[in-house]
Amino acid sequence: METANIKEEARQLIDRLPEKATWDDLMYEIYVRLAIEAGLADSKAGRITSVEAVRAQFGLLR
Repeated sequence: METANIKEEARQLIDRLPEKATWDDLMYEIYVRLAIEAGLADSKAGRITSVEAVRAQFGLLR
């Protein structure tokens, strides 16, 4: 997220919440947004693990 757009994007996020949203609802939406952005940044930077490697790590090989 670009710094210049944070306020506008926050406003849009809040506008999408239902009228009876709680602070917890808002915090959840912010957390989800941050987690998605972090994952996309990791993927773009090549910091990924294949599904096969994760399955092997947890003993979930088919």
